Amino acid sequence: MAVQKLPVRFAIDRAGVVGADGPTHAGTFDVAFLSCLPNMVVMAAADEAELMHMVATAASLDDRPSAFRYPRGEGTGVKLPERGTVLEIGKGRIVREGSSVALLSFGARQTECLAAADELAGYGLSTTVADARFAKPLDMDLLRQLAKNHEVLVTVEEGSAGGFGAQVLHALAAEGLLDGGLKVRTLTLPDSFIEQNKPAIMYAEAGLDAKGVVTAVFSALGKDARIPGAARLA
Repeated sequence: MAVQKLPVRFAIDRAGVVGADGPTHAGTFDVAFLSCLPNMVVMAAADEAELMHMVATAASLDDRPSAFRYPRGEGTGVKLPERGTVLEIGKGRIVREGSSVALLSFGARQTECLAAADELAGYGLSTTVADARFAKPLDMDLLRQLAKNHEVLVTVEEGSAGGFGAQVLHALAAEGLLDGGLKVRTLTLPDSFIEQNKPAIMYAEAGLDAKGVVTAVFSALGKDARIPGAARLA
């Protein structure tokens, strides 16, 4: 399908961990194996409204295959449009503007990234939250903006190593955006098959909740988030 550029649409449910379904049904590896295929478009929805937009986007593509992924479970409660809007291919969005730390989410961890940004603000760290929307093609303008204007960049995804974060690192390295001291961390699910549990517990154990994101930021800065005012220690 990728060679022939066929307009096949892959609706990938159960993105990330799935609780009682266990490792056989968890959506952990698809971003890694789809993003390396030429001609593929790979999307992940941050919320239910974004999923509507991605369904519309996939339906509009008639010159290549595409995939959009979404988790099992409840949505975030955002207001839904009457119809989805076709997204510009390979374009993400800034959800919150900051100046020191950048959190780049791919998928439904965006809510946790926003919560992490609130906590980081309490330490004096102004934080940008961005929604990548696409793992392929990447929004290079967005990546350049985040890399050049922030001290720390953390990618957050509900998938294995070798997926979105790996694509971001490769792109940043190719453009020399890692040469100036940018501190990058890629948060993924662990390199193992994850057994059954409540999804919130599973994400917390993987470091993909707000606390895990904050911990990754402080690790990149060489500080300890457990120390009050740690972000202000230079």
